[in-house]
Amino acid sequence: MQELNEINPTEFQDFAARFPSVNTLVIGDLALDEFISGMTERISREAPVPIIRYHSIKRVPGGAGNTTFNLKKLGAKVSPLGIIGEDTEGVELMNLFRLADIETELVFSISERQTTTKTRISAHSRQSVTQQIVRIDKKNDSPPPDFVIHKICSLLPDILSKFDVVICSDYGDGIFAEEVIKIVLTHPFVIVDAQKNLRRFRGAKVFTPNVPEAVLASGLDISNEAELVLAAEKLIDELQAEHLLITRGEDGMSLFEKKEETIQHHYIPPFNRTEVFDVTGAGDTVVSVFSLMLASGASPLAAAQASNIAAGLVVRKTGTATVSIAEIIAAIPLKQ
Repeated sequence: MQELNEINPTEFQDFAARFPSVNTLVIGDLALDEFISGMTERISREAPVPIIRYHSIKRVPGGAGNTTFNLKKLGAKVSPLGIIGEDTEGVELMNLFRLADIETELVFSISERQTTTKTRISAHSRQSVTQQIVRIDKKNDSPPPDFVIHKICSLLPDILSKFDVVICSDYGDGIFAEEVIKIVLTHPFVIVDAQKNLRRFRGAKVFTPNVPEAVLASGLDISNEAELVLAAEKLIDELQAEHLLITRGEDGMSLFEKKEETIQHHYIPPFNRTEVFDVTGAGDTVVSVFSLMLASGASPLAAAQASNIAAGLVVRKTGTATVSIAEIIAAIPLKQ
């Protein structure tokens, strides 16, 4: 079922004008995304691999840091809460936050940790477009030290009330210990963007899984619309959520709303199916726009439609990227 647009450029602009008044806390797994690019010269004689002539390197915040950057680009007040290592990557990430005028008081740097870093190496030839060849991940294999979790738990009760929205950006690096989640869920407006173990966040207001994450969380196969609805109804009931926004890649999005004893399903068709260049970080864009729209008084459907357009724009860009209010306004189709 295709639904009519519930938002037009003027209406979105009205909501966007309220974004600067939305104070958002992003709790999650901070990362540094590196993009190394060059040109393929020839195949190495040492091994059947391409030799790449280095051209450039770009570093941007990844993980929960990308969600933070998206919110800042959209004009919101935002503070990240996370853990980094005392290493060069951690220093680079902090510098990127400061250059963007993002508060870093709640970012903890510790020697027992390394900063999660994802390095993507891409190359092109004279006759081809640039494409990714390999990704190298630098990650932590153990959870954060207990003293850091205790520090976070001691801070949260005093600071949560300062924020209008709390976004949980869980990439599985360990910041979401059980005691942290318990305190976070005392806030009335929690939005969860987690790759796995959604049930740990039972009671949050909004969840934004993609289809593979919904399959994992529900334990049900999703290969058609009917199975999607069954899985979503199971999840929204078990998670005690008000809204479930399932991103479906080239098939758009599905928004499920709990209203009294019924669950309403809204289908949002894809905004951009043919010009997908790089899907890195698109989910962070979705949760950022959806959160700000809801906090600014938009209906969940209007918020989902704006998020869908924003995601369709960001996948046209290379690497971990953000999208501006002006870009979204220009892309919103008029109501029919």
